[in-house]
Amino acid sequence: MKEEKSAEIHFSTMFDLYALPNDFPAFQASQNILDPYQRIACLEEAFSKDINDSRFIPYIQLHEFETLLFVNLDHLLLEYIGADKEIEALKNILIAHQNNPELINTGKETAPSKQIIKQLPKYEGNKATVGAEIAGLGGIQPLKQACKHFGAWIENLENLGAK
Repeated sequence: MKEEKSAEIHFSTMFDLYALPNDFPAFQASQNILDPYQRIACLEEAFSKDINDSRFIPYIQLHEFETLLFVNLDHLLLEYIGADKEIEALKNILIAHQNNPELINTGKETAPSKQIIKQLPKYEGNKATVGAEIAGLGGIQPLKQACKHFGAWIENLENLGAK
């Protein structure tokens, strides 16, 4: 950011809330905030102040990247053929979280990736490649609609050219 001074250039992040380091700006204060959207707002605001550059757009994923895979779990069947029962179990987890992938929580055993690995153990060894491929299969629109925080970030980025 120090090297590129142009006002037209913007910078962003995509950090997972899950396992965010405890020395992250406002991390301790955010632990007292129960609503995940308010917690993310607190962290992103503190992060923005810490970076102190108007071109910086902080983004922290609720709760981790694998949240996006819960938008269309059937896409996992393309990689894990015959795993219908396991995908059904993941769908039940989504239902239990009000069909909102962003509410699947950040616990050590209940984070989205841990839920997927519990049902599809092979995912752990290839999540870096499979996760990105599967998340992008349906395009960006379903991800934006199902994940309001993610959607707001993407729309912010999309609108940069209009400013």
